[in-house]
Formats: sequence, structure tokens, C-alpha cells
Amino acid sequence: MTFQPHAIANDRPRRRTILLVEDEPFVREATCGILKSAGFEVLPAQDALDAMKVYGECAGEIDLVMTDMVLPGRTGQQLGQDLREHSPDVVVLVTSGYFNPEYETEAPESRTYFLAKPYSKRTLVEKIEKILGAKPLTRPASQAG
Repeated sequence: MTFQPHAIANDRPRRRTILLVEDEPFVREATCGILKSAGFEVLPAQDALDAMKVYGECAGEIDLVMTDMVLPGRTGQQLGQDLREHSPDVVVLVTSGYFNPEYETEAPESRTYFLAKPYSKRTLVEKIEKILGAKPLTRPASQAG
């Protein structure tokens, strides 16, 4: 009798990856900590230019871009538009501590969402899970790293 090797299914879900764009170091570090403790992989960027570089290197791994609305040189919405030129299906979560009804407009059909600052850890994680729950998993778990 000969035994045939077989593949063992990987039942462990892959970790979702978030590109976090935040120009304030303290806020960036604190948010990275929150996201990592919730089980997300986090790629930090300090501004729109840095985010474009990271996205260019890791686009196939990024499930969501979380960006502050106010960044040096570009807004979070402009960054989302720039990213969509290269990857039309990119999912963007814009955050802001400034009240502006225009900022708070969500457009799920274009995969753009909004979260007001300050937010709690729970609110942030629930918002991201809700957004990513609507996005189908496109990478197999074996590519999670």
C-alpha cells in the first residue's frame, strides 16, 4: 500500500493589511498599536507621497487604506483618487477631526468611507471590519505571510 501525500488546508484566516497614512507621529503610532492589537497587519506612511510609495510596493497585499483627511500637500480624498488611477478597487477610509459635511460623505459604490476623530478603539475596529466584510477576500490564506 502506498500513501499519497495530500495538502493540508490552512483554516487560519489571513490577516488583513491596512496602509495607515497619518502625518502626526503620536496618532500614527497609537493607531498602529490599536490596529495591530486587533489582528491587522499595518503598513505606516507619514504623508501622501510616502503612501504612494508604500502602495506601489505592496498594492496586492493592501486591503484598506486608512488616511487622515488633512495631510501635507494632499488631502486624504485626493490620495484616494491618486491611488484609484492605479488600482480602481482600492478601499479608502478617510478620518478627520475637523467638522465638514463634505468630509463625512461616504460613497460605498466607490469604496470610500469616513470616520470622525476622535474615535474609540472599538469604533475604529468595528468600522474597518464592517468595510472589509463587504469586500471579498481575493488572496489565498497561504499568501498572508
